[in-house]
Amino acid sequence: MSKSYIPQNYHTPLSVYEMQRAIEFIKSNFQVNLSNALNLRRVSAPLFVDENSGLNDNLNGVERPVSFDIPDVGTNAQVVQSLAKWKRLALKRYEFNVGKGLFTDMNAIRRDEEVDNLHSIYVDQWDWEKVISADDRSVEYLKRTVRDIVGAISETSDALNIAFPSLRTKLSRDVFFITTQELEDLYPSLTPKQREDAICREKGVVFIMQIGKVLKSGIKHDGRAPDYDDWDLNGDILYWNDVLGHAFEVSSMGIRVDPESLDAQLTLAGCDDRRTLPFHKMLLAGELPLTMGGGIGQSRLCMLLIGTAHIGEVQASLWDADTRKMCEEADVLLL
Repeated sequence: MSKSYIPQNYHTPLSVYEMQRAIEFIKSNFQVNLSNALNLRRVSAPLFVDENSGLNDNLNGVERPVSFDIPDVGTNAQVVQSLAKWKRLALKRYEFNVGKGLFTDMNAIRRDEEVDNLHSIYVDQWDWEKVISADDRSVEYLKRTVRDIVGAISETSDALNIAFPSLRTKLSRDVFFITTQELEDLYPSLTPKQREDAICREKGVVFIMQIGKVLKSGIKHDGRAPDYDDWDLNGDILYWNDVLGHAFEVSSMGIRVDPESLDAQLTLAGCDDRRTLPFHKMLLAGELPLTMGGGIGQSRLCMLLIGTAHIGEVQASLWDADTRKMCEEADVLLL
C-alpha cells in the first residue's frame, strides 16, 4: 500500500515543460544566493568512499549503505549517505581559512528509505561546510547562519514568483527558534512529528534545535549520528507547507563536534569502536578545523517553492506500483 497521498483538489502547478524550467531556475538561483550569504565556494564531491575510511555517514545507524567492490583498487566502496564527514576533511585538504567554506551537489542512494510524498531512495541536496573559529561555536552564531539561509531561500522564492507569475508562494523570513526540550514541554502529549506540525502551523518558519539528545521523557526528538553535529548546537529548518498541510523540513545543519563533544557523544551513543577510524582519530587529536555545515534538499526546496504535492514531480526516482497508479489517476506526473 502506498505511503503517499494526493491532497483533495490538487493540480500540478506547472506544465511538464515549465516545471523543468522552474527546477533549473531554482537550482541555479539558490546556489548563488547561498554561496553569497555564507561565503562559500563550489567544489567537486565523491559519489562513493572507501568503506573503511569512516567518512560515510551512518545516519540513524540502521540504514544499509549501497556497497560494491572495485577489483582494480582492491577495496570495497560505499555510495555516500551524506557528506558530513568528507566535507570537513576537504576543508583541511583544500586549505580553507576561517570564515570561508564550500558547497557541492550531494547525490546519494538510501535504499532503506520509506518512500512517500517527501522521501525518495534518491537524495539530492546542496551540502555545505565552512571553517569557523572557537568563538563561533555558539548558539548566537548558529542562529545568525540559519537566518542567512532562510533569507537566501526567500530571495530565490521572490525571484521565482517574478519569473513564473502563476506561482504565488509566500514565505516568511522570520524564524522562530525552539529547542527539542522546549518543544516537548510545550506539547507533552504529542509525538515529535505532531509537535513539529503544531509549532510550524503557528509560526510558519521554525528552527528546532538540539536534535540527538535524550529528552526528559526518555526519548529523542529524532536521531542524529554522534560524530558530526554537536547535539547542543544543531537543528532542522522547517516550514509550514500549505499544500500538504504539515511541517516540511528543508535542511538539517549544525556546528560540528570538536574533540571534547565527539568524545562524549561517541560514549553516549555506544559507538566507541569508531575511535580507531582515520577520520575520528584525526578529529579527536584536534587535527581537523572547527566547522559548521549542513544539507539543503534540492528537490525539497523545489517542492516548497513551486508548490508540488509529491517529490516525484520534481525528481526522477523509482516508486511502487500503488503510488504510480494513484498519481496517474490524479493526473500527477512522476518524472
